[in-house]
Amino acid sequence: MKTTLLVVGRTVEQHYITAINDYVQRTKRYTPFEMEVIPELKNTKSLSFEQQKEKEGELICKAIQPGDVVVLLDEHGKQMRSVEFAEWIERKTHTVNKRLVFVIGGPYGFSQKVYSLASEKIAMSKMTFSHQMIRLIFVEQVYRAMTILNNGPYHHE
Repeated sequence: MKTTLLVVGRTVEQHYITAINDYVQRTKRYTPFEMEVIPELKNTKSLSFEQQKEKEGELICKAIQPGDVVVLLDEHGKQMRSVEFAEWIERKTHTVNKRLVFVIGGPYGFSQKVYSLASEKIAMSKMTFSHQMIRLIFVEQVYRAMTILNNGPYHHE
């Protein structure tokens, strides 16, 4: 199983880029993992929030491949503790044949088309984080899950 984090727009702040890349590289020691960036929309001033969601949704849908299992990072999704998330990923390794694709959308959320592609939704917290920050938090949690599953010293109960 290959795991992909699909995000809309590039990460712009250097400290996030450095930390995200660090956790992506650490995670690759345990499992195939990549972060795929969909270019952000240009000239959005004339578009409503709904139109932006639709256009981003079209780009997200194009990035999804047949056989992908799509999981949205969404405020209305299921919340899990780190150990529960690790167990969830472990179950997915037995049921996902191709890619497990986590998606972080743009600032206005997902279009209905993207919601219809998703098999599940996960919420990282009840709190709101910037899209830049949630990328870092998520890749750290994937790395943490891998260390939990492999009995590494990173996670402490």
